[in-house]
Amino acid sequence: MNSKKQPKQTMAIEAKSETMDHKQPALCLLDASTYVGFWILKGLLSRGYTVHAAIQNNGETEIEKKIRDMENVEERMVVFAVDVMDYQSILVALKGCTALFCCLELDCPDGYDDKMVDLEVRGAINIVEACAQTHTIEKIVFGSSLTAGIWRENISSVKDVDERSWSDQEFCRKMKLWYALAKTLSEQAAWALAMDRMLNMVSVNAGLVIGPNVPQQNARATMSYLKGAAQMYENGVLAFVNVNFLADVHIRAFEDRSTCGRYFCFNQIVNTEEEAVKLAQNLSPLISLPPRYEYQGSEVYAERLRTKKLNKLIEGTA
Repeated sequence: MNSKKQPKQTMAIEAKSETMDHKQPALCLLDASTYVGFWILKGLLSRGYTVHAAIQNNGETEIEKKIRDMENVEERMVVFAVDVMDYQSILVALKGCTALFCCLELDCPDGYDDKMVDLEVRGAINIVEACAQTHTIEKIVFGSSLTAGIWRENISSVKDVDERSWSDQEFCRKMKLWYALAKTLSEQAAWALAMDRMLNMVSVNAGLVIGPNVPQQNARATMSYLKGAAQMYENGVLAFVNVNFLADVHIRAFEDRSTCGRYFCFNQIVNTEEEAVKLAQNLSPLISLPPRYEYQGSEVYAERLRTKKLNKLIEGTA
């Protein structure tokens, strides 16, 4: 972050903070301008929380414009410019907050590569370390991915793939599954540091995110997730989650004091040709079907993913 801009931004933030409703605790959301982050932001505001909406400089996106417009009318929200490689900028956004929602997606115009993996890990470490230094953060809800748990050489021989499962780093490197590797290593780094600093953290490992305007607003993350989609599909580990449900799960994971560890989060496993076609249609034009395509509907692959922990969370907070 540009240090010359910091004092001006800080004064504006402090001025708005004085008029905020502090009945609900202040929460930090980083990065609020990601597709999932924006839906969590809307969910938190609808529940009456005060939100520090931290935004990385990824260019003037459609979602960022919406957040800037919201800031002008929403008294319980203030926007912070954050660089996850700049530790101090994270501390500024966290000031006065009791919890952090981490939705870390780096700007990758050409998709993830090995260099982006290292940057995402560094970003995750900076965020968690900043939380440890604030002394006010009581809980971290770390947004991760199912891709951090489903990739390994012998996945087809595993009956249950659940929160105990981690993707194999060397397999990801061999297959150039950089997005999966980034999510695996960044989550593992976050867990290691959170445990070392004795921070209360839970992670939400999301399936492929679908929802309104996904092809336009979440194209890069979607295509990065789908690297190796055919193998995921054939091995019964291709799953999707509705963004509204996913945002709700993040908030439930924060509000429920009993939550701990990882939560695999998805609505449906895609393991039939009919479901695969429907998914492709939902993601059009990112994914296109051949003209006049007709599915045969004969192949059904075994489901391997399990969500026992998620089911308990949903039932317990219904």
